[in-house]
Amino acid sequence: MSRFITFEGGEGAGKSTQITALSERLRAMGRDVAVTREPGGTPEAEEVRSLLVNGDAKRWSPEAEALLNYAARDHHLRNVIRPALANGAIVLCDRFMDSTRVYQGYAGGCPMRFIDTLETTIVGETRPHLTLIFDLDPEVGLARAAARSNGRENRYESKGLAHHALIRDGFRAIAKAEPERCRLIDASMPESEVARAVWNAVKDKTGG
Repeated sequence: MSRFITFEGGEGAGKSTQITALSERLRAMGRDVAVTREPGGTPEAEEVRSLLVNGDAKRWSPEAEALLNYAARDHHLRNVIRPALANGAIVLCDRFMDSTRVYQGYAGGCPMRFIDTLETTIVGETRPHLTLIFDLDPEVGLARAAARSNGRENRYESKGLAHHALIRDGFRAIAKAEPERCRLIDASMPESEVARAVWNAVKDKTGG
């Protein structure tokens, strides 16, 4: 039974750690799991990622960022996500369409109708079965992100606390608007408790 599960949230919320823990648990149960990320997931999409996550904060307009994200997403969907789902895998993806809605739309000011058109055209019916939104005080998240980055891939972190407060608000708004798809996870809890909350949200979707 294929499943598409996305992990969303602000910077430093612990998504990568929890994807690793969940993938290990599912594989121990004998499930075929594909772990991937956005922007990225293919060599070509990773090249686009480098354009988005490096350089000056004002390097791109929100509209240009949305187009770059969707160029990468199109390649990722065609070459990784859809083939894995067709083969019956559980796909765990670190960021997907909701990050574009929030980073470029809600916080960045890109018109949502523009993002909706890209989403409808490129994502189409390949929508997540479940989206976990990791909710964390952006001040805490930015401190975590700074501690791990060593100055790399820090373009979004450099946009400042007020911008990241908008990002948190945007993700919370999506969770409230789509409760059947989204689960809000308190990422301020200890790592083991976050993992337990993730499993409680995921187990019914994966046959666990």
